[in-house]
Amino acid sequence: MAEQNKSWTVYWNEYVSDTYLYGTEIDFRAADDVVFKNLLMPPGTAIKTWYSMVNFQAGRVEPTLPIIDGEGRYHVAVDVDCDVPGGIFLRLVFLGKNGDEAGSLVVDQPEMDFRCPLKTYSYEAQLICAGAHTFHFHSFTISERTA
Repeated sequence: MAEQNKSWTVYWNEYVSDTYLYGTEIDFRAADDVVFKNLLMPPGTAIKTWYSMVNFQAGRVEPTLPIIDGEGRYHVAVDVDCDVPGGIFLRLVFLGKNGDEAGSLVVDQPEMDFRCPLKTYSYEAQLICAGAHTFHFHSFTISERTA
């Protein structure tokens, strides 16, 4: 019997402090359709951040990213419709046990395979502006690769 690959789909389902709001219009149309509009946002800005480990007492939100380890192989697929080609990308920031950055990965394609550093204890996924003004965010999916 073939082993199934584990897959986690991450949505933008909360409106919290980890969202860039200055001059922003956000429309939560459905669980898999968030419209973001900001005509004056500078490139390189982190629009939204998801975490694999959080302090619940401080933020009252649960972790939204799956637990991954440094020995596994993974695949990420990003589903975003943007007004500028390549105007949005996903950045994965891998953190060590003390919160120090152990590495990072820029996902500037719709799909990409990756391995995280062995020292990874937790990680963040950041949606980064690369010149976009308006986009529809649907989801991104992280899948575990077995072969």
